[in-house]
Amino acid sequence: MAALLGAERPVLLDGGMGSLLQDAGLEDGAPGELWNLENRDAVRTAHAAYAEAGARLLTTNTFGGTRPRLEMHGLGDRVGEVNRTAAQIARSVADERRLLVAGDLGPTGELLAPLGALTREDAQELFAEQLVGLVEGGIDLVLVETLSDLGEAEAALTAARTVAPGLPVAVTMSFDTNLRTMMGVRPADAVAHLAAAGADAVGANCGRGPAEMEIIAGEMVRARTGDLLLIAQSNAGLPQVVGDHFEYDATADDLAAHAGRLAELGIDLIGGCCGSTPAHIAAMDAILTPT
Repeated sequence: MAALLGAERPVLLDGGMGSLLQDAGLEDGAPGELWNLENRDAVRTAHAAYAEAGARLLTTNTFGGTRPRLEMHGLGDRVGEVNRTAAQIARSVADERRLLVAGDLGPTGELLAPLGALTREDAQELFAEQLVGLVEGGIDLVLVETLSDLGEAEAALTAARTVAPGLPVAVTMSFDTNLRTMMGVRPADAVAHLAAAGADAVGANCGRGPAEMEIIAGEMVRARTGDLLLIAQSNAGLPQVVGDHFEYDATADDLAAHAGRLAELGIDLIGGCCGSTPAHIAAMDAILTPT
C-alpha cells in the first residue's frame, strides 16, 4: 500500500458523501447508493468537488452497498450493478486527475453470532459479493470502514484477499463509546489484531469529533509496529439542530488544525467523515500541503 500511495505523507482523503448528496436533493432516508444508478452526475460532482479540494484518494459511494443494506430499499438484486457503477463514477474523476479510488465497504448492519444470526462465513460472502462489483469498476484499494466488531472486520479482510488478492486493504473502526467501539474494542487492540490479520492500514473514522480522534490516534501510534499505515477520519464535530436540519459544529479551520496535529502524531492518511465537506478538505489540504 505504501508503494501505491507514494512517498508523500500524509495522504489526504476525502470527506462525507451523504450530506453532499442531500444538498443536491437526495431525500432523507433514501439510500445514497441509489444515485449511483439514477443520478450519476450528482455523485460525480461530489467526487469532483473533493478532487478539486485536494483529496488524493476518492471513496466510492458504496458505504451501504452490501446486500442486507440494499435490500432495505428494494435494491438487493442490484448489488453488482450498484457497486460497479459507483466505482466507475469515482474512477472517471480520479483518472482525470491521476488520483486513487478506494472501494468502500461499510458494516452489513447485521450482528455476528453469538449476538446475532450472521456467521463470519455469511459476512465474508456478503462482502465478497460487493467487492466483485467494485473490482469490476476499477478500484485501486479496499477501504473497510466504521466497523465495531473485529470478527466482521476479519470477514471483510478475508473477502478482499479472496476477491482482490492484489489490492491493498485498509480497515477503520469507530471508537465512539468511551474510546471503544460498540463491541468494546480499544484502539490498540484494533491495531494489533488487524495488523496480524493482514490489513495494510488500520485506523479510526466517524466518532465524536476531532479531540477524541486525536486521543485515539495517539493510542494507535503507540501500538503500531512494522510498516503498518495509520488512518484517521474524524466527523466534523457533533451534529447540532439548526432550524429544520442538523449542522456539525467543527469548522473548516477546526479540521485543518486537527489535520496538522494528526500529521505531527505520524498518521499516514487523514480525511473527514460525517459532516465534513469539500471546504473542510480544502482547509486540511492547505495545512498538510502548504505552497
